Amino acid sequence: MNPRISSTDSSSDDDLEVRGPMGKHKLPRVEEFIEKVVDSYTDEECRNNFRMNRRTFSAVLTLIAVKISTRDMDVGRHTIPAKAQLLIALWYFATPDSYRSICGRFNIGKATGLRTVRRVANALFDISPTIIKWPTGDERERVIEQFQLKGFPSTIGAIDGTHSDTTTKRSWIHRIIARSEEDFPNNVHIIGNKAYPCLPQLQTPYKDNGRLTVAQKNYNFQLSKARTTIERAFALLKKRFRCLIFVVCGNGFLNVEEIINNENIADEVENFEREFLQLGAN
Repeated sequence: MNPRISSTDSSSDDDLEVRGPMGKHKLPRVEEFIEKVVDSYTDEECRNNFRMNRRTFSAVLTLIAVKISTRDMDVGRHTIPAKAQLLIALWYFATPDSYRSICGRFNIGKATGLRTVRRVANALFDISPTIIKWPTGDERERVIEQFQLKGFPSTIGAIDGTHSDTTTKRSWIHRIIARSEEDFPNNVHIIGNKAYPCLPQLQTPYKDNGRLTVAQKNYNFQLSKARTTIERAFALLKKRFRCLIFVVCGNGFLNVEEIINNENIADEVENFEREFLQLGAN
């Protein structure tokens, strides 16, 4: 069913009117896009447009609904339901659409759209430690085994950065690297490229000065082959949420810093969704 075009807006705080030669007039917007279009999406259409299926969406919404409720934030203004906020933010994360296009589609003003995306991004960042965890126990052994199959033993993960060279120093992974040996038992380590310092718990390639031995060249080759895991992880993440290709991370916005992952990248994406579903059910 085609959505109607309306001159009304669900937010009362911004750019609802423009002034032209004939005076002020209401900006036309799509009305009831969520109710008449999104709610009729199949599960596949939902995943294509919002990058997650309905069950995962419901689980995420359960986890952040309280954090993004605007009832106490925008006193005196029309509140935007938490479901609508998450849909708006996911649409922004998943597509290259401009705020102008997104706000017209969801019938909100641009300032409201900006606040909504930031609010949801902050809420997702707040709950990220419950989903993205340092591997322990059986999970740690499984990660080590996967890296062993790639020819690099005793490896618990791979590290890399995106958008900014300074994100590592502000991240929780940097703090873990600098901590005691509790997270690196039995001489395990993570691997990184030459941009990182070589530490007992962080293995990096030999600097190629033109005089590397055969053994050192082989070490570099095996490390590079194993480290492509994190590069593919970033590639898949940016493919799924297209805004990450362009966004510059900063305080108060979505921070994409480092991801510890193993060989089964596709499986890990599904594992994240299962974790969301489990947390939402508890």
